[in-house]
Amino acid sequence: MNIAITSGYVVPVDGDPIDGGTVLIQDGKIVAVGRDVEIPDGVQVVDVEGGWVLPGFVEAHGHLGVHEEADGWAGQDTNEMTDPNGARLRALDAINPGDLGFADALSGGVTTAVIKPGSGNPIGGQTVAVKCWGRTVEEMLVREPVSVKSALGENPKRVYGDQKKLPSTRQGVAAVIRDAFRKAQDYQARRDHAAAEGKPFDRDGTLEVLGKVLDGELPWCQHTHRADDIVTALRLADEFGYRLIINHGTEGHLIADVLAERRIPVIIGPLFTSRSKVELRNRSLRNPGILARAGVELAITTDHPVVPIHFLVYQATLAVKEGLDRDTALRSITVNPARIMGLDDRVGSLRPGLDGDVVIWSGDPLDIMSRALRVFVDGREVYVYSDERGEGVVADPYYRES
Repeated sequence: MNIAITSGYVVPVDGDPIDGGTVLIQDGKIVAVGRDVEIPDGVQVVDVEGGWVLPGFVEAHGHLGVHEEADGWAGQDTNEMTDPNGARLRALDAINPGDLGFADALSGGVTTAVIKPGSGNPIGGQTVAVKCWGRTVEEMLVREPVSVKSALGENPKRVYGDQKKLPSTRQGVAAVIRDAFRKAQDYQARRDHAAAEGKPFDRDGTLEVLGKVLDGELPWCQHTHRADDIVTALRLADEFGYRLIINHGTEGHLIADVLAERRIPVIIGPLFTSRSKVELRNRSLRNPGILARAGVELAITTDHPVVPIHFLVYQATLAVKEGLDRDTALRSITVNPARIMGLDDRVGSLRPGLDGDVVIWSGDPLDIMSRALRVFVDGREVYVYSDERGEGVVADPYYRES
């Protein structure tokens, strides 16, 4: 798709705002951003008349399509809670592009989401990054796998404790993870020996995935809330040498200096929930600011559908109210989650070479009264807010003009 979005207040995020700027998109990619951009013949011009132009937001941790809305049990595919080690499982295989949450995402300016298995297992499975519009997961795909999801704390000990099986305690959860990585190390040694001897070798999908974590190919997304569980996550990462990303990090502010010193990123949230369990007793909108001021790289998450995904920007706004730097807040839903999840070569800012995912806002998106007016994914307009209808209209992905 070839379009030029002109006359906007362009906020590239990774760069200074440009008043009266233009974003030129050709073949679905951004090719120019600036004030004096030459527009080639045949390119559709979209004059936004002073509207704010930003990159599509990036949700770093959600369950779109695997925890479907309004479908109850039939649409719940987040947790395969029959095996504590689900490393071989792929969120990709459970995503329904027809989930209502994808339309909500677009209405909130979210164009990319990293979809993760749930937190019922010590090792939940492989995550995937998708665009929030399309007919099939393959058409929506940004990258797969992106990371491996793991969980510490209350959730896995409750799930398996109720089944009267390992793990039913925090030490049991850590042991399951530790045992799995040791088996993966042994598996790699046997595989390499068989290859050197030219002998056949029985493959194991679970251990192959964990081997990719050990080799640094995939980061480890660790669901953890309490400070002591976060320290357990650090301990396990030290033992096996993998790249750790803290997910949720509710009490990360209590050890913010430790996380900053070790350069461990935190995907914090959801921030609009009640304190529904012990692990959340220290949940506060102040916490993102504390982490950021300590030097922790920060992304904000809704954990959709725990918090509806179109409220992502509102969490950032209220975090600013409670002390988070405004620019950091904007980065926490754009370039930071993209970089943390290894997607910044595709999404997260407005710069040449990245995907043409652009959102036109009525004003500053951190102003709660602003709304997303038009959303472009890969240069295609997929969402428009209709004043006449008083609601957003999502383009039908099953209908394509010839």
